[in-house]
Amino acid sequence: MIPKLKPIDSQIETTQHQLYIPVVAKFWISHCFALIWLCISIYIAFPWLMDLSYQLSFPLALLIIGGLAYIPGYMNAFLIISLLLDRQPPSKNEDPHEEITILIAAHNEEDKIFQTLQYIDRQDYSGKINVIVINNCSTDETVNEVRKAKKKLSIDIKLIHENKPGKFHALNHALKAVSTAFFITLDADTLLHPSSIRYLVSRIQSSPEEVCAVAGSVLAKNSRENLLTKMQEWDYFLGIASIKRLQGLYQGTLVAQGAYSLYKTECIKEVGGWPDAIGEDIVLTWRLLQRNWKVYFEPCAVAFTEVPSSLKHLVRQRARWARGMIEGLHEVKPWKQPQIYVKYMTGINLIMPFLDLTFTLFWIPGLLLAFFGNYLIVGPATLFVLPLTLMSYSILYFHQRNFVFRRLQLRIRKNIVGFIFYFLGYQMIMSPVSVYGYVQEIFKFQRRWK
Repeated sequence: MIPKLKPIDSQIETTQHQLYIPVVAKFWISHCFALIWLCISIYIAFPWLMDLSYQLSFPLALLIIGGLAYIPGYMNAFLIISLLLDRQPPSKNEDPHEEITILIAAHNEEDKIFQTLQYIDRQDYSGKINVIVINNCSTDETVNEVRKAKKKLSIDIKLIHENKPGKFHALNHALKAVSTAFFITLDADTLLHPSSIRYLVSRIQSSPEEVCAVAGSVLAKNSRENLLTKMQEWDYFLGIASIKRLQGLYQGTLVAQGAYSLYKTECIKEVGGWPDAIGEDIVLTWRLLQRNWKVYFEPCAVAFTEVPSSLKHLVRQRARWARGMIEGLHEVKPWKQPQIYVKYMTGINLIMPFLDLTFTLFWIPGLLLAFFGNYLIVGPATLFVLPLTLMSYSILYFHQRNFVFRRLQLRIRKNIVGFIFYFLGYQMIMSPVSVYGYVQEIFKFQRRWK
């Protein structure tokens, strides 16, 4: 369980005036530093390239080292400089009161839905909150739990039913009943920090008119269950959050995740709601970006979700995310995105299957060979990627601690063992799982919501 949370007094928050650097300047400055790092890494890895070329041929050696060192190093360097340059502007109004609607699609959530609604009821948001729970083919006591919440809680809860299985069916059905200018999607097992909705609405109201959605910050709530959830705690806290910050800086957050995000109602209705896709939130976000709209990220709009506690469920989840990325690339080609930053960010996804495949087929076997003294693939030169990765994690850790957790009066849990396994071994799980997801999408395997 997460600790007892307290709302934040918006009156005591302070802002600091900082040197303004235009986004376009940050973009090219980051690329320049990344290019310098790439040149250094090519120079350092040249003996490694020659040795591998002698054994496997130059083209294959170049592909392997490019996938294991050159491209990841360039991307990490770009990420680090971008994070150092990121200065999110303060919200213009820390206490908004716009009426909003929250959509919660629920399928067999009897043990979680009441608590989720309870945390919504504890929000310090001064505007009216309407909640629509969509019962999607539940066979347990989910409906009764919602009815109990309607009686005991002060928020306005509406229960509707959708008999077609699939989250996109549930959300599209509920969208017809939304009459507010903004609405939020929230997973049925996700708990909100008491000030979360206030930060989310404040961000979109302080943003330019072309901003159509704001993704919230999702963290793990059940990280104490086992080693797998402890690793995922760092993935959400560092890995996913860093990518969200990077994309938000360049005004093109690529996934306004269905677990917790805010949308402009008229924009979602204009693109026809959620698509029939396993990664419905990914495809929806890319459709929004294709309209030349922007998607932001608000790190202080924190929610705590239940992460998979078994390898089986983690594989299903991450394979589904990988399939969703492929669906998005098929639906909206990166070169058809109107904004240069979004072209670049979605373009990176084109090479992710190559990186995951290279890691799976060469890094993992190469690591096993290294244990027996064969450093042909994994050797001293590959270790140069690790300091850069550790540096990016350190930058984000101190930012999360100083500008998010302290502001929200949260404490970072001590999880050293989880971090060690996350830093050294998590990718050895994620890359093969992603490859599995790509294969599922290529051969159109049966979809699973959960």
